[in-house]
Amino acid sequence: MTQEELKKLLDELRTLSAETEWVEFKEAKNTFHFNDIGKYLSALSNEANLKNKECGWLIFGIEHKSRKIINTRFRTNRTDLDSLKSEIANKTTNRITFVEIYELHLPQGRVIMFQIPTAPRGIPVAWEGHYYGRDGESLVALNLQELEQIRNQGQQYDWSAQLCEGATIDDLDVAAIVKAREKYREKFPATAAEIDNWDNITFLNKAKITIQGKITRAAIILLGKDESEHFLSPSVARISWILKDEHNVEKDYEHFGPPFLLNIDAVYAKIRNLKYRYLLDDTLFPTEVTKYEPYVIREALNNCIAHQDYELRGRITVVEGADDLLFTNLGSFLPESVEKVIEQDSPQEYYRNAFLAQAMVNLNLIDTQGGGIKKMFSLQMSRYFPLPDYDLSDPSRVKVRITGKVIDEKYTRLLMRKTDIDLKTIILLDRVQKKVTISKEDASRIKKMKLIEGRYPKVYVASHVAAVTGDQSSYVKYRAFDNKYYKDFILLYLQEKAKKKESASREDIDKLLMNKISEALNIEQKRTKVKNLLFEMSRKDKTIKNISSKRKPKWVLA
Repeated sequence: MTQEELKKLLDELRTLSAETEWVEFKEAKNTFHFNDIGKYLSALSNEANLKNKECGWLIFGIEHKSRKIINTRFRTNRTDLDSLKSEIANKTTNRITFVEIYELHLPQGRVIMFQIPTAPRGIPVAWEGHYYGRDGESLVALNLQELEQIRNQGQQYDWSAQLCEGATIDDLDVAAIVKAREKYREKFPATAAEIDNWDNITFLNKAKITIQGKITRAAIILLGKDESEHFLSPSVARISWILKDEHNVEKDYEHFGPPFLLNIDAVYAKIRNLKYRYLLDDTLFPTEVTKYEPYVIREALNNCIAHQDYELRGRITVVEGADDLLFTNLGSFLPESVEKVIEQDSPQEYYRNAFLAQAMVNLNLIDTQGGGIKKMFSLQMSRYFPLPDYDLSDPSRVKVRITGKVIDEKYTRLLMRKTDIDLKTIILLDRVQKKVTISKEDASRIKKMKLIEGRYPKVYVASHVAAVTGDQSSYVKYRAFDNKYYKDFILLYLQEKAKKKESASREDIDKLLMNKISEALNIEQKRTKVKNLLFEMSRKDKTIKNISSKRKPKWVLA
């Protein structure tokens, strides 16, 4: 939103009744308790659901009763303000967090507008395991009636099971129905003889794609002709394949509509699944595989189709990069976390599109027994490739990245062979390998196992692991040596300079040390470290001295 749009929205919200339960104004002149922000997110999200609103609002910098703008200094640094999203997500249902955090700089002062997503249909939002709501202006526990009202939404309504008024079997693609029969035979081989005797309506009813011969939205998505998509309006059933080069520049694209049953193969055919060669066991003979395991591609794409929130009117996207695939579907990730899905290895309690999901199970497209995601991880591990990356930071969409190249096959193979390391730990080590920040608690746990080193959050693979896996060079890049190591380097360098009756400038010292200091530090942090080393050596150790100005020093041996 632009500043003008936000100002107009703020003016509208300020005119609402004080009893409006999906909007809350707070002064927050200097600060506001983190735990209370979480409680309000839970309450306003649940109330927005119950009042059938698109979102809720928590607004700082406004006096509650008069609605006067009074200025807030809450987290004036934008980076600190943005970090609130992930901090809040760590303690909410399904990692639901703010849609966006807006800052308004008005003549009267600064205002912060937290846009809160409405609770997903059938899923009340909790903060630290507790459900909150509003009673007038008061923040209270969500009462049992309201809690059950939200929970029952999932049972009462399934978008994919709704009938398409006016649609007939003539709106379905004949080739897609033939394909559906083949897939049904694969799933239920014992019924193969019977299937040939069923007419199309009977088959579609038994496969639970239609209801008593009437065309459902699920039937249009899976089997509908391309021109039949209008029966879903205003919702959209589209898959967009986009090809990008190594510089993230778009090179090609294509859009696919119904029937998805056929177009799954069409999307797969667009992906350049080239051969990839790498060495194992220090052999001269390379292992050759395709960049992407076909099952992983199809599982990721089929999950997007099954779990897309079609009411959000967006597309499923498959972005093909130089060495990875990014799958995106709209809608929150309903299980609490990917780790929980893998650990439980069982069916999830609730499906957004239960009717569509069951139809896809019957056509052998997905597995509702909970093993699909775990199998994706296992297949990537068996190929020594990075594990799938699930990005759930945006509560309105799920992103899954599949990498099609090796980071370090020896490293991964070591973990595969160590039977005392569980999958949860392997996932954490995979994140460390990718330089993705893990929680302090997880880092502490695997550090005790002597698998990582470094000071949190700049952790890296432990030296003994790196040495065994042939990743010693990577380890050296990230290892932080003690100060004596760097000081000795400077002294040796100045000794060589002294032989030539020369001094060393600060730029000379930087060039000497920059590529030797841990890559876990950024450029500015490296320069600060060099500055501190020179200070210690000249003032405390008195081993070197500056024979010029502070602005343009010339360093020599003391």
